[in-house]
Amino acid sequence: MDKPAARAILAGMTNDSDILIVGGGLNGSALALALADAGLSISLIDALPVQTRMDDAFDGRGYALSIASQRLLQAIGLWGGLRAHAQPILEVKITDGRPGEAPSPLILEFDHAEIDEGPMGYMIEDRYLRRAMQDALEAHPGVTLYAGERVVAQNTDGARAEITLASGESLSGSVLVGSDGRKSGTAERAGIKRMGWQYNQRALVCALTHERAHNGVAHQLFLPSGPLAILPLPGNAVTIVWTESDAEALRINALSDEDYLATLRPIFGDFLGEISLAGARFTYPLDLTLAQSFVAPRLALLGDAARGVHPIAGQGLNAGLKDVGALAEVLTLAHRRGEDIGRIDVLSRYQQWRRFDSATLALATDGFNRLFSNDNSLLRLGRDLGMGIVNAIPGLRRAAIREAAGLTGDLPKLLQGRPI
Repeated sequence: MDKPAARAILAGMTNDSDILIVGGGLNGSALALALADAGLSISLIDALPVQTRMDDAFDGRGYALSIASQRLLQAIGLWGGLRAHAQPILEVKITDGRPGEAPSPLILEFDHAEIDEGPMGYMIEDRYLRRAMQDALEAHPGVTLYAGERVVAQNTDGARAEITLASGESLSGSVLVGSDGRKSGTAERAGIKRMGWQYNQRALVCALTHERAHNGVAHQLFLPSGPLAILPLPGNAVTIVWTESDAEALRINALSDEDYLATLRPIFGDFLGEISLAGARFTYPLDLTLAQSFVAPRLALLGDAARGVHPIAGQGLNAGLKDVGALAEVLTLAHRRGEDIGRIDVLSRYQQWRRFDSATLALATDGFNRLFSNDNSLLRLGRDLGMGIVNAIPGLRRAAIREAAGLTGDLPKLLQGRPI
């Protein structure tokens, strides 16, 4: 009997599984696959319908995957189908400048040849990653997908976590995982408070095609209003993440495509030749948000539900996949030992593993944004000298490359490319 038919028979009853995951985005889906591979039964509740997740239209959204994140995707069986769509990141060039002016001559350059692991990471479009996960979820016998569903109530006070869907269906599990974004309803219903602030900045995101080859080089240009990231996609295409003040970003996003490009060109430069828009344009507000606790009895938060950071370092998804690896390992090992995986002492192992790293990332991205998103002459001099020093010392460069590639710290097994 297929899974939709089984759900129809059980409608109106409380359906049991080992893990309830609220949020069918990339982090929630990756966790579902990792835990299902370990033999746990998963109920994944996704507010979006399947057809939205499976949309194959090019829109230019992409992710910079660290080496560690790529290894996790390989460990859960996805990388083989994604490899052909991935663009290796071979170099990163970081510069400081002002719109309409030549960038600072002090350029911080990272080259993948300085480490042994290969490319520093990979760029991959959202559509390929999303569809690969959706296909794997639907094919996995250990995952029951509740697409187009919304959680309206939850209870984690008893021996089981219980949730009620908008359709009226009730689900229970040993653990409830919130992977439902920065405004996590799972965290809010559990009474978990958040700390953070708005940056009064917005990101403008789009894809561009261009004349000259990018050669796998990613660029980060720091401007007074915020950074401009230029990230290589397969072929002669890049995706950009362009930070501006709230008012300016909204003004730019309202322009015609022609005027949008006219505003971008003096900032972007001509190093890739003529540029053209490809796909849709997006904008979203930027903030920092950190849950005061990542766990409660029978409940855990991961990804943006645990911490949302500024995109200045491109580490949002990579941090979420570290959460996935750590939580999957904690729950799998506890399950094998016969422990109650929803007990707070079990879940606290996950929090202990991930909370310090998350707070450090939040503070680092906040600090970088405040340091670079201004036009103070003394700060400009100091940061340019700092980049020059790092660029001049091979050991510092290699350390920075390995950190960005996700190769440092206490890595979960999946991020080492190993099974749990």
